[in-house]
Amino acid sequence: MNRLRTAALTAVALTAATLTALPTAAAPPAAAVPAAPGPAAASRPAAATDWSTAVVDSTMARYTPATIGGWSYPVGLYLYGQYLTYRRTHDPRYLTYIKNYVDRFVKSDGSIDQSFNSLDSMQAGRLLVILHHETGQDRYRKAAQKIRDRLNTYPRTSDGGFWHADTSSRAHQLWADGTYMVNPFLVEYGKEFGDSAATDDEAAKQIAVYGAHLQVANGLLRHAYDESKSASWADPGTGLAPEHWCRAVGWYAMAAVDVLDAVPADQPRRPQILSVFRKLAAALEKYQDPATGRWFQVIDKGGRSDNWTETSCSSMFTYALSRGAQQHYLDPHFADVARRGYQGVLANLSVGADGRTDLADISVGTNVGDYAYYVARTRAVNDFHGLGAFLIMNEQLRGDSVS
Repeated sequence: MNRLRTAALTAVALTAATLTALPTAAAPPAAAVPAAPGPAAASRPAAATDWSTAVVDSTMARYTPATIGGWSYPVGLYLYGQYLTYRRTHDPRYLTYIKNYVDRFVKSDGSIDQSFNSLDSMQAGRLLVILHHETGQDRYRKAAQKIRDRLNTYPRTSDGGFWHADTSSRAHQLWADGTYMVNPFLVEYGKEFGDSAATDDEAAKQIAVYGAHLQVANGLLRHAYDESKSASWADPGTGLAPEHWCRAVGWYAMAAVDVLDAVPADQPRRPQILSVFRKLAAALEKYQDPATGRWFQVIDKGGRSDNWTETSCSSMFTYALSRGAQQHYLDPHFADVARRGYQGVLANLSVGADGRTDLADISVGTNVGDYAYYVARTRAVNDFHGLGAFLIMNEQLRGDSVS
C-alpha cells in the first residue's frame, strides 16, 4: 500500500516521535513569534504568523515540483526544510510536493540518472531516505543505495577526507560545504536501512578530518583546503583558502550538529568533533554583529565597509548554536546568542504586496575565492540556500522569544 497516498487522504501523518530515521527536530513552545525589529516590520503580518508555512506556501506558489529546478543541493536543502515543516504541521501537500519533485528523477525501478561524482550532487539524497521512510517504496532505497555505493570508490585525501568532487579542478580538495552535502545523508541512511555501524563511523570521520584541516587558531574554519597545495587560492605552506566564508562555515556547523545528534555517545571521534564545534561556537559569538545579530559574508572582517551580513549563514549558525545548547554540546548561554541571530534573520524577512514572503540578502552559490570575490557576490532574494536554511532554523527556534 502506498502510505503516502493514504496519509494524503486521511490527513494523518507520523509524529516526530516516530521518525527515528532522522535527526530529531526541536519542539519549542507554540508561542507567537514576535515581529522582528527593523524598518520593514510594517510589511510583516501579525506576530502569530507561522513563518515556516508562510515561506513554504509562498515558494510552492512560485514553483511547481516541475519548475523548482533540477536535481541540486540548493533545492534539496529547501525541500528538506519543507519536510521539517511537514513533520510539524502534517499538511499532506508539503510531502506530496517533495515526492513529485523526486519522482522526476527516480524511476519506478529505483534507477536515478545521476553519476554522484561530487558531494554537492549527494545532498538531495536525504529526500530519498525521507520518502522511503514515509512511503515504504523500495525504489527510494535503491536510489539512495547508489549514493552509498558510490562512496565506496569515491576519491579521498591521504587521511580519508572525501574530495569535493571527482574532477581535476577539485582534486585533493576539502571544502567545508561538502560536510553537509554527504554526512547528514549518511547517518540518516544508516538508521533507515540498518547500516549505522558503518555510516556513523564514516560521517564522524569526515567531520573530524575536515575540522582538523580547516579550523585555525581563531576557532573559525577556512573555506577550503587543498592537500596538493596547487589550487590558485591555496596557501603554498598550509594549502588553506585565504578567508572564512560564512556559508561554508555554516554548512560545517550544521553538519557537525546533525552527526553529533546521530552517532552514539561512545563514538571514538565524538570528543574531537565536540572540541572543534565548541571552539567554532566561541568564535561565532565573538564575530556576531552586535548591531543586527547576524554574521558577515566574510566572518571576521565585519569592520570593512563593503562587507555585509548574510542571511543563509546567519540561519545556519543560529540553528547550530541553538541545537548545540539544547543538546548540551555547548554552554547554555549559546541559546541567547542564537536568539539574537534569530531576530536578526527575521529582520530580513518581509511580506510583499502579493502576500508572499521575501527573504533578502542571500549570497548566491560561491566558489573559493578572496575577500573581494566574496563581498561582490550577488545578494539575492528568495535564493534556495537561504530559504532552506531559514526553515531549518525556524523549526528549531520557532516560538522562541528575545532573551
